[in-house]
Amino acid sequence: MPFEWIAAVRFLREGRMQSLFIIVAAAIGVAVIVFMSALLTGMQGNLFRRVLSSQPHIVLERPQEAARPLRQPEHGQAGAAILQVPSPRPDVIDQWQKVRDEVRLRSDILAVAPTVSGPAFVVRGASSQSVSVTGIDPEQYARIVPLPEKIVAGSYRMTTTDVLIGQTLASDLGLRLGDKLRLQAAAGRAVTLNISGIVDLGSRGANQRAIYVLLATAQNLLGLTGGVSSINLTVPDPFDAEIIARSVANQTGLEALSWIASNNQFFLGLNAQKITSQAIRVFVGLSVAAGIASVLVVSVVQRSKEIGILRAMGGSRGQVMRVFLLQGAIVGLLGSVAGSAMATLLVAAWRMLARNPDGTPMFALQISPGLYLLTALLATLTGLVAAVTPALRAARMLPVEAIRG
Repeated sequence: MPFEWIAAVRFLREGRMQSLFIIVAAAIGVAVIVFMSALLTGMQGNLFRRVLSSQPHIVLERPQEAARPLRQPEHGQAGAAILQVPSPRPDVIDQWQKVRDEVRLRSDILAVAPTVSGPAFVVRGASSQSVSVTGIDPEQYARIVPLPEKIVAGSYRMTTTDVLIGQTLASDLGLRLGDKLRLQAAAGRAVTLNISGIVDLGSRGANQRAIYVLLATAQNLLGLTGGVSSINLTVPDPFDAEIIARSVANQTGLEALSWIASNNQFFLGLNAQKITSQAIRVFVGLSVAAGIASVLVVSVVQRSKEIGILRAMGGSRGQVMRVFLLQGAIVGLLGSVAGSAMATLLVAAWRMLARNPDGTPMFALQISPGLYLLTALLATLTGLVAAVTPALRAARMLPVEAIRG
């Protein structure tokens, strides 16, 4: 072994208790950082599944036309301005196939699904209930919203005669699989469909109004033959949805509404949670670095005579400095290994203890191998940086003064 390694390992062995305490402190800091990272990732994933699993990341719609003033009242005269109100027309995206194909070519878009949506009534006997009808392409829409995973009864079968309904709506109207359901639009169009599946969207309001039919069925029912009312998009990173939405809006000329804009308070809460977690990691890392530096400073004082003898025997300042830098790096590395093991035990304990009232896990908690490697690298670098000041102090010692003490 090189001289610096031999000296560094011997110094650590001679001060066993000091070395043990600082390694344990580093291990606790690493365990906290790794466990918190896994906990935050699992929590965010759980929140995303609960909030975003029933809606797309970006929705493209036709821009709304505003009323334009034709004549303003003259200065000093009373009266109201004459406005030109746009004539009502269906909210249909013009040339939506072209827009869909253009958006699909973007590298920051994962999935594209056109939809038709509008109000209707469910008629059953003498009762009727207002619902929201959504026409979908089953294969494309499942990449946006995982409807097959939300089926609680029946199957994800979508033909021109099939319909999926919300769980609460089925309970309110006493509907079961295989029953006939009559949908009637405001314009008087009606269609009778067979209930092929019942879905749970995780929200009572959504389950009470949700109706999913085939795209062509919704187009005929809502009078939008050949057209769509919106195009839904999914992006790789949900936190980039607002930036991508602006870019898509500029490209297509359509109105792009991201989930961040429609769930602003939820996004602010997630962002605050993320910043808080990062701040805690930084302070834990600083406390570990301060502990390593303090122990190494004490080690320099205790071993001043050894340092003086090494210098008198021909050891260079660089060699002495590398001895203490290696001590800091070794402490950081050993602390990261022990801390990763502690974090793994904490995750195992969390999986056993953190459960919902029905006994199911609260949310998935995993530690990726990349997190272990990153933490080991950061802990080693932290120990190396923390050892800079003690190493400089040791390297600057004069041999005669160091031997005299």
